[in-house]
Amino acid sequence: MADTLYDIRLSNDPAHYETGAAIMAATDPWITLEMGLDRCHGAFDGPDKEKYFAFDGTNIAGFAVIQTAGSFRGYIQILCAAPEYRGRGVGTALLQFCEQRIHQFSPNVFICVSSFNTAAQQLYFRYGFEKVGLLKDFVRTGYDELLLRKTIGSWNHFLVKNFKF
Repeated sequence: MADTLYDIRLSNDPAHYETGAAIMAATDPWITLEMGLDRCHGAFDGPDKEKYFAFDGTNIAGFAVIQTAGSFRGYIQILCAAPEYRGRGVGTALLQFCEQRIHQFSPNVFICVSSFNTAAQQLYFRYGFEKVGLLKDFVRTGYDELLLRKTIGSWNHFLVKNFKF
């Protein structure tokens, strides 16, 4: 893993999910998308998800939720930095961590970003993501999501290289 100021680790602690949901519900893009606390709690529910939290000492600086199975395995469903940590490298640290984790089981890293969330778009494009689709009115009418992808190659190449048959 890349050197980071943050301790990033897998968590199954409901108290961490509660804190994460509260951070989401109190910040954009989730405010603009009208994703209240109950819907933000839902980001942590369901099978085939890994939830990673970035800690600065005992404080949660940010977190990511990765989808590990299905057609979009390798999808970063949520990447969120706490407001007081934005612009302090936690987003980049989480992206690096997620990419390394995802490349253990997929050649593709996917993420969506709201069309109005220009700061996050700058981070993702600077980090090497490319726009592969536009999801019109995806979460809320009048707001689009950009589907982004960063890849190390095709599935066939990945399977041959990583899983000898």
